[in-house]
Amino acid sequence: MTDFAYVARTTSGEKVSGTIAADSRREAMAALAGKALFPVELRGETAVKPGGRTPRIPAQLMAVTYGQLADLLRSGVPLLRALDVLRQQTSRPALKEVLSQVHHQVEEGATLADAMGRFPRVFGEMAISMVRAGGEGGFLEEALMRVAEFTEAQEDLKNRVTGAMIYPVFLAVMGSIVVAVLLIFFVPKFETLFASLRQRGELPALTDWILGTSKFVQQWGLLVLGGLLVGGWFARQWLASDPGRWWRDRTKLRLPMMGKIFESLAVARFCRVLGTMLRNGVPILRSLEVSSDATGNRVLAAAIHEATENISAGQSLARPLAASGHFPLGIVEMISVAEEANTLESVLLNIADSLERRTWRQIDLAVRLLEPLMLVLLAGVVLVLVVALLLPVLKLSSAI
Repeated sequence: MTDFAYVARTTSGEKVSGTIAADSRREAMAALAGKALFPVELRGETAVKPGGRTPRIPAQLMAVTYGQLADLLRSGVPLLRALDVLRQQTSRPALKEVLSQVHHQVEEGATLADAMGRFPRVFGEMAISMVRAGGEGGFLEEALMRVAEFTEAQEDLKNRVTGAMIYPVFLAVMGSIVVAVLLIFFVPKFETLFASLRQRGELPALTDWILGTSKFVQQWGLLVLGGLLVGGWFARQWLASDPGRWWRDRTKLRLPMMGKIFESLAVARFCRVLGTMLRNGVPILRSLEVSSDATGNRVLAAAIHEATENISAGQSLARPLAASGHFPLGIVEMISVAEEANTLESVLLNIADSLERRTWRQIDLAVRLLEPLMLVLLAGVVLVLVVALLLPVLKLSSAI
């Protein structure tokens, strides 16, 4: 049984919305018709795999799947047959099960985007939004190819970041273990050695702080570690909720250096989806509604929804985007000029290309800076510890 969210109109033309439970999209539409409601929009809300939670599938495999589906559709293969071909050729049981259910939902009358929306852990918001845009605008093959390219680019970036982080993470882990061993077993032995300096009030503040930290770690270290693990679990659950996702998306935009990267990627996705939909004749209000979901950031999506309301009132797109503070001034000016020249779709696609190229360069630079920054951080920690222990020793040696 699936919960379907619907937007419908009554016989008098009044717009209503709500949810209805049904085994399939066809049954949900029949149930609405029985209530004298004419559905305008109908989408499944549940995304649970029968018999358990849908496992995550590697992004690289999903990129290949998107690309193969786009190639099959471009070659004239019907959607249902293309999904069946992909299901038969995949060797991963989890993906085979997901494709089987997507095939079943599409066969029952659901759109490909709605069927994919039942599995957000597998497809992701960006892919679902792009496919919905392609399905409504008549460019499904192009949308799937774009999703494949973006997914592969993200996976390549993730691999580059992971490769660049292996050495710094190894240093961080080994350094943390060494520092913990020093604080727990080595530093306490200096307590009696520095007792005379403490009594005379000549113990350096840094050394006193290191000794106090060592005592705290000895007494409460395990309890603090357990608290951090429990707190991390609760934080993860909260971040999966609506308020948590809103806070996470807002915080991502405020991060130093990385915030601009997250913002640029989201704006590029928005511009690409909006430009592609407009180029294929989709009305601007519907295009804005779909492209706002493609940003992957709720703060930016809210700003775009506000822009949609302003456009409904007859205003331009550029003004509310500029007022949100999340769209660079140069991009807003380009959109404003494009609106006046009636070339919005081509300008949006050019903006997306330019933003993506610039953002990938920024990401590469950030990845290259990670290793030296981590080395400097670890060297600083070790230096503080060594200086804290050497200063009292030098004072004692000079007093002899």
